[in-house]
Amino acid sequence: MSMTPHEVSSSLRPVPTPSTSRPASHKVSGEQLDRLIGRIFTEGSRHTAPVMAPYTNSAIREVPLCSADDVQEAVRRARIAHKEWAKRSFAERARVFLRFHDMVLARQDEVLDLIQMENGKARKHAFEEVADTAITSRYYAHHAEQHLSPQRRMGALPGLTTTWEHHHPLGVVGIISPWNYPLTLAMADAIPALMAGCAVVIKPDQQTPFSCLWAARLLDEAGLPPNLLMVVTGRGRDLGSPLIQAVDYINFTGSTPTGRIIARQAGERLIGCSLELGGKNPMIVLDDADVEKASEGAIRACFSNTGQLCISIERVYVHSSIFDRFLSRFGERTRALKLGASFDYEVDIGSMSSQDQLEKTEEHVRDAVSKGATVVAGGRARPDIGPLFYEPTILTNVPKEAAVFREETFGPLASVYRFESIEEAVTLANDTRYGLNASVWTGDVKFGMELGTRLESGTVNVNEGYAAAWASVDSPMGGFKDSGLGRRHGAQGILKYTEAQTVAAQHLMPLAAPQGVSERRYSEVMSGALKILKRIPGVR
Repeated sequence: MSMTPHEVSSSLRPVPTPSTSRPASHKVSGEQLDRLIGRIFTEGSRHTAPVMAPYTNSAIREVPLCSADDVQEAVRRARIAHKEWAKRSFAERARVFLRFHDMVLARQDEVLDLIQMENGKARKHAFEEVADTAITSRYYAHHAEQHLSPQRRMGALPGLTTTWEHHHPLGVVGIISPWNYPLTLAMADAIPALMAGCAVVIKPDQQTPFSCLWAARLLDEAGLPPNLLMVVTGRGRDLGSPLIQAVDYINFTGSTPTGRIIARQAGERLIGCSLELGGKNPMIVLDDADVEKASEGAIRACFSNTGQLCISIERVYVHSSIFDRFLSRFGERTRALKLGASFDYEVDIGSMSSQDQLEKTEEHVRDAVSKGATVVAGGRARPDIGPLFYEPTILTNVPKEAAVFREETFGPLASVYRFESIEEAVTLANDTRYGLNASVWTGDVKFGMELGTRLESGTVNVNEGYAAAWASVDSPMGGFKDSGLGRRHGAQGILKYTEAQTVAAQHLMPLAAPQGVSERRYSEVMSGALKILKRIPGVR
């Protein structure tokens, strides 16, 4: 028999919220917000739309709804700025981003307040965005030249052909960034594009523009030339297509259905695109795992950022021999989490970011329970804390007919299942159209790493939920299957913003029959040479 949400959630501890439009306190003034709004590119007076604070469901500020003409002009100006920026050395570009790195860390309280104000997440999860932005800045400042500098390649004929690979910046890169990580998922794509010598036009989500605008202003202060990073605000349905029609490459982070539309539009123009899309990410807990560490890891993996994280875990598969112990501890830890609307580090779980996400989470829980699922922890909204709060929730006995069994929730909801064998666990984990992130918990790290290679997922974390792979910025991050195209981070995360060019010079003799030598004789000599070259692996 299923437990009702009320029966299992009474021990979740809310942090009291003052009856004011500012839960706890932040230090962002109206004047500061107005300066950020001034960083938006528009060519004239525009209609506006409110940016709402999830903690209170009250308007923070009205932000312009830019037009297609604004997008066209922003791209035009960015293209002019790109011409000069592309001529600068990697060292000159790097100095801007090393200054930016230091400024982000030094002034983090400003953007932490902004992130929480417009997104509603807990402060410790907002800090992940600060750390990630600094890490990405440092990485590409130090390694962009290594990834993009000309490389000598093997020539057609050793000693007779000299071949070099070059990489040229594409031009203007468009970024459509989401609301769930408004700083990180704008800057993680913009930084390598700018370090590659491109210009960037960002359309942040209309729900969360201020974090991106803060980063843009900070880059101005760090020395980024004018018009090289342009920000336009407005609705995706109004600005997405004009942006794709104007730029030379498009990045998108968001839903799989929208990603398919963007891919089609990019394909029509024969421009590249990078898409990080949905996930229904699995976690496998093997029988030799430390139950305490695995349950604590599941808390972070499932409920960080209130579960509104593309790479968060929504399906947890636990070996039957430790299932009951794991579930008991996971449920106990979940019920002890502190919910609250606070601009400090005192709470564990913040607000959801929108009414739509709250309703989807509620519907997934209702549907699963109506079809026989059991609520182990959570399972209800908490309007006593704030209008969009929902308790972190654990379900078991979820039937295949329930929507949550296969659909991404993108909320603080995890379903826990048993497995009997490694083969069964791998089959269950891979039984999804998505393949973004996965997690394996085991006492044998070597085996866990080997098992990870069998999972159909762009990133796999062993004894971690998501942070180990995400923060390893020297390595690519992206999705298999319906979870997207392309990669961010590492060499692939910057090479995608360039056109690869091969320049080859032929010496002494052409790659053709010399004068006086018949084509038949030439083919015989070349065949013999190719047979010899086969025996010399690695020859240039």
